[in-house]
Amino acid sequence: MAISMNRPVVLTIIGTRPEAIKMAPVIAALRNRPALEVKICVTGQHREMLDQMMAIFSLTADDDLQVMGKNQDLASLTAGLLLKMHPVFERWKPALLLVQGDTTSSMAAALAGFYASIPIGHVEAGLRTGDTRQPFPEEMNRRLTGILADLHFAPTEQARANLLREGVADRAIKVTGNTVIDALHSTIGRIEGDPALKAALRARFALLDHFDKLVLITGHRRENFGPGFESICRAIVRLAHVHPEVAFLYPVHLNPHVRRPVETILATAAKENLFLIDPVDYVTFVDLLRRCHLVLTDSGGIQEEAPTLGKPVVVMRNTTERFEAVQAGTVVLAGSDEQRIVAAVSGLLTDRGLYASMSRVCTVYGDGQAADRIASHVEQFLHDRGAIAGDLR
Repeated sequence: MAISMNRPVVLTIIGTRPEAIKMAPVIAALRNRPALEVKICVTGQHREMLDQMMAIFSLTADDDLQVMGKNQDLASLTAGLLLKMHPVFERWKPALLLVQGDTTSSMAAALAGFYASIPIGHVEAGLRTGDTRQPFPEEMNRRLTGILADLHFAPTEQARANLLREGVADRAIKVTGNTVIDALHSTIGRIEGDPALKAALRARFALLDHFDKLVLITGHRRENFGPGFESICRAIVRLAHVHPEVAFLYPVHLNPHVRRPVETILATAAKENLFLIDPVDYVTFVDLLRRCHLVLTDSGGIQEEAPTLGKPVVVMRNTTERFEAVQAGTVVLAGSDEQRIVAAVSGLLTDRGLYASMSRVCTVYGDGQAADRIASHVEQFLHDRGAIAGDLR
C-alpha cells in the first residue's frame, strides 16, 4: 500500500475496547482534515471486545499486532508490543504517533515511538490518582506515557494542573475535554435517529420493565482481583436480596479473574432480579446507561459518561483519577468493601434527597467537541514542524 508523500501520516494506536471508543471520534476528526493521512494500528490487547468496538465505529485496522496470548502477563505483553511496533513504524514512517489513556498498549507504543524518534501525542493526558498502585498498572502507564509525550491533550483543567506540577511545559498542554463524551453524544444521536434500532434495544431488555429501577454494574480493575472482587460480588448478592424491586444488570468482563468470582458467588445466588450477561456493544451500553437509575462500577470512563447523563455513580475503588465528579457530588467512592458498597447503593435507592443531589447533570468532562480540538492541534503541530506545507485552513 503506497504512502502519500504529500501528507504526513498520523499513526493511531488502539489496544482495548475503551481505547476504540475514545479514539474513534479522534480518527474521524483527523480524517476530516485533508492535509493529514491517518493510519490505525490495533494491538489486540482486548481481542474480542476490541473487534466488537471496531465494528461499531466502522474502523478498519491498517496493522494488527495480535499480541494477546492466553494467560499473558504484563511483562510479556509489553515486550511483545515493543518488538512489533518497529516494523509498523518502518511501513508508515509516521510524523506523529497518537496514543490514548493508560493502557499497556499506549505506554509500550509510546516507548517504542520514543526509541524511533517519533513525536508522540497523548489523548486523555494528565489523569492522576497520586498512587502508582491504584489503579494498577494504569496509573504508572499514564505517568510513563506523559514523560514520553510531546503533545498532551488534557481533558480538564485539573489534568492540566497535574501535568504542570510534573514539569510539562504549558505550551505542550491542550485542554480539550474527553473524547468519550464525543462518542457518547454521537451514539445517543444514532439511537434517537433510528427508530428501529431504538425499538430493538428496548425489546432486547424488555424484562427490565418489570422492575422499578435498574442498577447497571461493571467491574474489571486488576487491583480488585481476588479478595476485592469476592467482596464486590457478596455486596451485589446482598443488594439484590434487600431490593427485590430493583434489577441489577451486570455485563461481565471476559477476564477470567473477573469471571471466576462472578461464577462462584453471583451465578449461584439465583436471584430473580440479578442478571449476568456477556459484555455488550457500546450502543447497547449507552442505551442501558440512559435507562438505569444508578451505576456501580470500578471503571474509569463511566465516571465521565454517567454524570454527563445525570446518573449517580458508586465507584468500587479507593481512589480515582477523575476527581472532578467527586467534587461535583455526582460520584462517591466506596472501595471494594462489602459494607460500604451496600450502604452507598442502598442510600441512593431509598433516599430521594440523596439521589436528587447526585443525579444532577455534570458537564465538567467536555462538550462533545474534544476530537475536533485535538485534530486542530495535531494539524497545527505538524504544520509548525514543517510536515505540512502552505497555510492551514
